[in-house]
Amino acid sequence: MKRSTFLILSIAGVYGAVLHAAAWSVNNFLMTGPKAYLTYSSSVAAGAHSGMEECKFQFGWERWNCPESALQLSTHNRLRSATRETSFVHAISSAGVMYTLTRNCSMGDFESCGCDDSRNGRVGGRGWVWGGCSDNVEFGDRISKLFVDALETGHDTRALINLHNNEVGRLAVKATMKRACKCHGVSGSCSIQTCWLQLAEFREIGNYLKIKYDQAHKLEMDKRRMRAGNSADSRGATAETFHHVHATELVFLEDSPDYCTRNASLGHHGTEGRECLQTGKNLSQWEKRSCRRLCTECGLRVEERRTEVVASCNCKFHWCCTVRCEQCRQLVAKHFCARRDAATAPNHIKRRNKGHKR
Repeated sequence: MKRSTFLILSIAGVYGAVLHAAAWSVNNFLMTGPKAYLTYSSSVAAGAHSGMEECKFQFGWERWNCPESALQLSTHNRLRSATRETSFVHAISSAGVMYTLTRNCSMGDFESCGCDDSRNGRVGGRGWVWGGCSDNVEFGDRISKLFVDALETGHDTRALINLHNNEVGRLAVKATMKRACKCHGVSGSCSIQTCWLQLAEFREIGNYLKIKYDQAHKLEMDKRRMRAGNSADSRGATAETFHHVHATELVFLEDSPDYCTRNASLGHHGTEGRECLQTGKNLSQWEKRSCRRLCTECGLRVEERRTEVVASCNCKFHWCCTVRCEQCRQLVAKHFCARRDAATAPNHIKRRNKGHKR
């Protein structure tokens, strides 16, 4: 085995263990890029992981909660779907890889990459000019494509949809960038400012893509022409469809399945056993309705369980300079979706699973 190939496999193995997710195909990202880009492999793996962590956060209280199998992205798997949820997974994982590569570039982790100073010296607006060290998103965009887009080896409609949604994720990183400025002038007068562009917090990118998910567009395609595979007729149908799709719009091909019930072949665990929220501080309306959405509307009942938790309490500041706390135990009520008893189960359960209810 060649040394470079062995090194790639070693890195893939290490990151597979770190992520504690054997079902994930994060390692696929590491195997797709050219060997010359081996130096970026750790950032690619970390970026894919951060993307999936953000996915779990965004869908934490929804029927589809971004299971670990969601990162099986390539279309070589015949079971791979092209649902609204799949479109988000492609976008957020692509954004995570680009984001991490860009951030690590700005931190000086790569010899071949530095600040984006292409605008420096230009007048950006009244009272400010471009300067400083802008995050080099073009570098992150270019390298992430080599890894993420290389997973799509097909030329059919599903592969094109996945590539499109990958690009939506990368565009989200650029769209959410912030302008940061530093004042210059006599006695702090700030008569002129030097400004540069920097990455937003990744949570903001997740929020941005979640809105895109809610607004995702279903592609209506001629099934007969699609079945023609990679023929000219099939490619023509695909080109006609994508002609009307905006570059920043997530797209999908298939309606979402019933996420209430378990489907092992598709990797859906159902909502039985899931925790939901009924009480708590600063809950959003979406979180407050989670028990109804995950349990009641899926034919399950809400079961309360009391759990003992240990937390720091009675903390006091001691001069100088420590904080000492006691360890307090308290019972906390948590709520979970549980199967109804046969005697109390209604004859008909109305599941509001139309549209893209998760």
